[in-house]
Amino acid sequence: MTEAMPTPPEMPPAAASESNPARRAQFLATEHWSLLATRAMSWNESFARTGMFLTSLSTATVALALVGSATGFGSEFIVFALIVLAVTLFLGVATFVRLVQVNNEDLYWVAGMNRLRGQYARLEPGIEDEFVTGISLDAPGFAQTYAAINVTGTSFLHAFVTTPGMVGTVNSVLAGVIAGLLTMQAMPMGPAIGIGLVIMVGAAVLCVTYASRDAQAYAGRMIRFIGDPTAPQEDRG
Repeated sequence: MTEAMPTPPEMPPAAASESNPARRAQFLATEHWSLLATRAMSWNESFARTGMFLTSLSTATVALALVGSATGFGSEFIVFALIVLAVTLFLGVATFVRLVQVNNEDLYWVAGMNRLRGQYARLEPGIEDEFVTGISLDAPGFAQTYAAINVTGTSFLHAFVTTPGMVGTVNSVLAGVIAGLLTMQAMPMGPAIGIGLVIMVGAAVLCVTYASRDAQAYAGRMIRFIGDPTAPQEDRG
């Protein structure tokens, strides 16, 4: 009779339970690095789109100067300027909307990393005291991760120093210039400049309002979707 092959010894329950936290931490760290890489790709797209828009704007300005010198800034120049500025404004609006979306996506990746750090704190209680970034999915947690404590959301002017805010401001000036050029065809320059300024200010307020409301709506949907790992179990979505 052939002897039966001996079965391998089973892992003691204590050893199995001890290996799980290490494996869990490894999986969480892998996901953390994945989120960091994805966030870097989002910011690269943001910078590339902003650079493309500003390059197009510079090219349009040079083209307007050359055509204006050749046509004596007559009616032909007005038509050319309106076409070029309208196309540039379209590119700027598309860039602005995409930058707002990229900022929302960046908030999503930051929320994912805050969530992972919350899990690190569950695996090793007290380790959160060593983190300089947030572990919660609320405004203080996000501000801590962004290193924007007492900065983000405390001033209306802060919106204009962000990348979408800068592009939105340039778009507002373009809209005002286009409105002024159109108005000059029917009335003197003084009223046309006034109308252009009104359009510019209105467009700037519209950009800031759009970005703020879109970010708040996105944050609300995101929290409902992924939940907060630091909240009590019955409060998590």
